[in-house]
Amino acid sequence: MTIAEELEARGEARGEARGEARVLLQQLAFKFGPLPESVTGTVHAARPEEVRKWALRILTADTLAAVFDR
Repeated sequence: MTIAEELEARGEARGEARGEARVLLQQLAFKFGPLPESVTGTVHAARPEEVRKWALRILTADTLAAVFDR
């Protein structure tokens, strides 16, 4: 893999992660209403694996706290 290809792959991965975070935040707001800034910050700072875990938890969570296992 060339350096250019590696940089392109990193950029794509970052874009995908941002998109996943954005969708999760939309789902959270739709289900639970306006979100505290702390939740928004937590989602934006999270690793992609965490965002995916929370995206699954939202399906069965009754509260915002349950999504994040707080």
